Parts: sequence; structure tokens; C-alpha cells
Amino acid sequence: MRRLLFLTGLLILAAVWLGPLPAWARHAFFAHMTMHMGVVAVAAPLLALGIAGSRWDPVRAAPRLFPPVPLSVVELVIVWAWHAPVLHHAARHSTGGLFLEQGLFLCAGLLVWISAFGGSAAQRAQRRGAGIVGLLLTSMHMTLLGALLALASRPIYAHTEGLFGLTPLEDQHLGGAIMLLVGGVAYLVGGLSLTGGLLRMTSLAQEDKV
Repeated sequence: MRRLLFLTGLLILAAVWLGPLPAWARHAFFAHMTMHMGVVAVAAPLLALGIAGSRWDPVRAAPRLFPPVPLSVVELVIVWAWHAPVLHHAARHSTGGLFLEQGLFLCAGLLVWISAFGGSAAQRAQRRGAGIVGLLLTSMHMTLLGALLALASRPIYAHTEGLFGLTPLEDQHLGGAIMLLVGGVAYLVGGLSLTGGLLRMTSLAQEDKV
């Protein structure tokens, strides 16, 4: 199962980076957002779950280097910074800028997901609460940013060429909706999954005491 998850994550990355999205992203904000979500909310969790608990899991060897909540704050800074108009423009028009942006997105996503789900069984039990907070915090800030983009009354980015007949504002609204539906939901599901595991652990502990 781990191998299947990891290979699926690699395939998602290949589809995002080697398909039509990078070319479309030069002309459409929604394509850029689809790349972003494909990396941090689809590929990153699949790759992280593929190595979590295995001998390749870095959390097993150095759990203190992977604190879930601080790493979620790091991802927040990276995500919001690259959605500032100046950096977004650089990623849109520069191949180097796009490589840097996508690389940082992937690293940030991997760190958050592996910090939440990685480690040995005993380590995961101890870190589950922090993992829940980290994933839910990420879900909240992605939901907020997605809502701001989806509900804005004017275009924030200079995507004026148009793609598929979308106006710049419609393009931005679609990109915001993609972030809401994919980013917010993926991290929420991850947090709820850890919460379910924590509740089961608590229930079993109480039964043992009885």
C-alpha cells in the first residue's frame, strides 16, 4: 500500500509538471492554482503517506526536527507569500521562478504531511494532537485565502490574455474555488483522520482501565 501511494504521488507530480498546466498557467490563474493544489494537497500527502512509518521516514530518526505546528506555519508563510502579486508574477513569467515556487510548495507540503503522519507507532501516538492542530491550521488558512480570491470584487493578478473565454475576474474566482475545494478539504480530511485515531486510542485506554 505504501508503495502504491508513493507511486501515485509521483504520477500526480508528473501530470502536474509535465502536462499542459505549466503552459496554461502563464495565461490563467486557475491553471496556476490547479498546479499548486495538485502539489501540496494531492501529491504531497500521497508521497508522505507512502513513506510514513517506513525505514525512509525521517521522523523516525529525528522527530524533533519535524514539529507539526511550526511546519504548518512555515507552509502558511510560503503559500501566502507566493500568492502576493509580485511573486506570483515572477512564477508566472519566469521558468526559474516557477521552479522555485513549485519546489517550495512541494517541500512545504511534504514537511507538513510527514510531520503529522510520520514516525513509529509510539511516536505517532505522542504527536497525533500536534498533527491535528497543524493540518487543521493549514486547512483554515487555505480556506481563508481561497475565499478571499473567490469573493474578490476585482482581479488581483494581471492575467489579461484569457483562457477558455474566462475574464480575469472569473479566472480568479475559479482559482479561489479550486483552493477552497481541494486545499481546504484535503487538509481538513487529514486532520479529521488523525482526530478519529486519537478518539479510538482514548476509547481503548478507557476500556483497559475498566
